[in-house]
Amino acid sequence: MRAVETREQRSGQDSLRAWLRLLACTNIVEREVRGRLRDEFGTTLPRFDVLAQLDAASRGSTPRLTMTELSRRLMVTNGNLTSLVERLVQEKLVIRTSSPSDRRTQFVRLSPNGKRAFDAMLPAHQMWIESMFAGLSDNERARLSDLLGKLRGSLHDSLDEERQP
Repeated sequence: MRAVETREQRSGQDSLRAWLRLLACTNIVEREVRGRLRDEFGTTLPRFDVLAQLDAASRGSTPRLTMTELSRRLMVTNGNLTSLVERLVQEKLVIRTSSPSDRRTQFVRLSPNGKRAFDAMLPAHQMWIESMFAGLSDNERARLSDLLGKLRGSLHDSLDEERQP
């Protein structure tokens, strides 16, 4: 029985250690990207994230997103997103339109100015991320990505199970 307890304790400690390391790495990368976006482009990470999601949508079958879809992709509330999108509209970086069939539904897409702004930031952003991950080999980065994908799926599965009656 003691061996089982030790294994379970070790598993719990390993999970906690992995979580803390993941959180620390996330915080370091995010802090660095936030600072570089501010210093080099005079923008914020949330603004960059909105432009990135709209850029990705523009390459898909529908070049626009509803505000609800955009908030879901960014994992923020509609309320948090509304004022940010409003500022981007005022700066002519995004275009917001109402649905002709339901005026409550708002569509958002990149404007030509927004596309140019995002295209100017993207290579620098990619370079920053690559430099921060340079301490890992190609195989290690691929393995890390695979493991994080597996963890994400596991989290969704376990949280879905907990929410079921």
